[in-house]
Amino acid sequence: MPLTLRSFAKINLGLQIGALRPDGFHELRTVYQTIALHDMIRVRVERGTGTEIRCEDPRVPKDKSNTCYRVVERAIAALGARCRVVIEIEKRLPVQGGLGGASGNAVASLLALERTLKKRLPGPERLRIASEVGSDVPLFLVGGTVLGIGRGEEVYPLPDLPSTACVVAIPEIGVSTPQAFADWGGMTGSPQGLKPSSHSDLFGTAEAVPFHERARDRAGHEAFADWDAMTGRPQGLKPSSFGAASGAAEAVPFHGEVGISAGASTSREANISGSTWDTEKELAERGSARTGEGARPHMLSADSRHPKLTVPSSSDRMNEFSRIVSAWLSGTVSGVPVSKGRGRAETPLLDLVRTGIENDFERVVFPKYPELREVKRVLERAGAFYASLSGSGSAIYGLFVSRTSAEKAAAKIRKQGIRAITTSTLTRRQYWKKIFD
Repeated sequence: MPLTLRSFAKINLGLQIGALRPDGFHELRTVYQTIALHDMIRVRVERGTGTEIRCEDPRVPKDKSNTCYRVVERAIAALGARCRVVIEIEKRLPVQGGLGGASGNAVASLLALERTLKKRLPGPERLRIASEVGSDVPLFLVGGTVLGIGRGEEVYPLPDLPSTACVVAIPEIGVSTPQAFADWGGMTGSPQGLKPSSHSDLFGTAEAVPFHERARDRAGHEAFADWDAMTGRPQGLKPSSFGAASGAAEAVPFHGEVGISAGASTSREANISGSTWDTEKELAERGSARTGEGARPHMLSADSRHPKLTVPSSSDRMNEFSRIVSAWLSGTVSGVPVSKGRGRAETPLLDLVRTGIENDFERVVFPKYPELREVKRVLERAGAFYASLSGSGSAIYGLFVSRTSAEKAAAKIRKQGIRAITTSTLTRRQYWKKIFD
């Protein structure tokens, strides 16, 4: 009998693209947030060998390039199992939509395989496999609100943001993440001539942002203690003086299903931007936090439509994003009023989006697909307190203060002939509970 799981989507709360690394990947920084939209995954284990992918959507690959196939094959080898695995994908999420659908499918398949075989991989092994398959696959081994670094394969939990009403607009447009990176390089004058990665699906939907140990707050300390135990990090770390952020999120202990980053540091200090933060002052000044949303090696198009822009250096832009996130975590975001009679615990998401965080992909995707820019404007005019492209698109989301206002906005999008779904963000607790419901 097959085991059925939900495979959730994600959005990006800000995404900055950094310099091209020697390995051909871009440094990225972002805040991931899981949402309730999902595909359905059914996994059946039989006698024999091999992995079979079944899906009625013709856009979903059924061969070895499928992320589910690649994760399951690696997991079977790591578990020392001998079996045939049949994976059925009921596709509800868009392909090339920037919602991490394929990556979430892969993690759901891994979890279903472990449960069926009654065997579990250690957390670090899970993340190692996930990071080999896709840059944003590891995100779905954490869930909730997540930071990550590098090309997106290193992920770290953040104190959860409250569940928030969300509208996701899904235009019938497929945006190529490799091309979006190529266009970014053409716009900013990045080095040319890099060979495209043979693992093209590494970057279908990846993103992440780093998390320094000192950024943990009192509210989330229990969760991070569990994280340390799971990853083998030293115990008994002191909560940061960034305790002002403690109101930003409920304390959510990690569930047994959560993994860790394959690239996570096991030292007391997380190494970020090539150096170690030794003091709270350094954290405030440097606040480094890298993300990843489909970062992938690419070859710049010779006929790029975007003129080269004079922009701040990659390191300056990365540091600025880091300062924003650090200030948000510490509860010292300047210029963000707290409504009278309400504490910061009720406004953490508003605090974050009011910092002016943006998705860099909008600067290259919107000129090519102006209809996507218009969808964002419709959401903003309909009352979204924040609207953005998710990943490299084409999905556009808007966050709303109530379900009612979100439903009204979705109706306006549908009147334009564009699919729009009202949903909500998922906390880490909700994410792990609903996967198996």
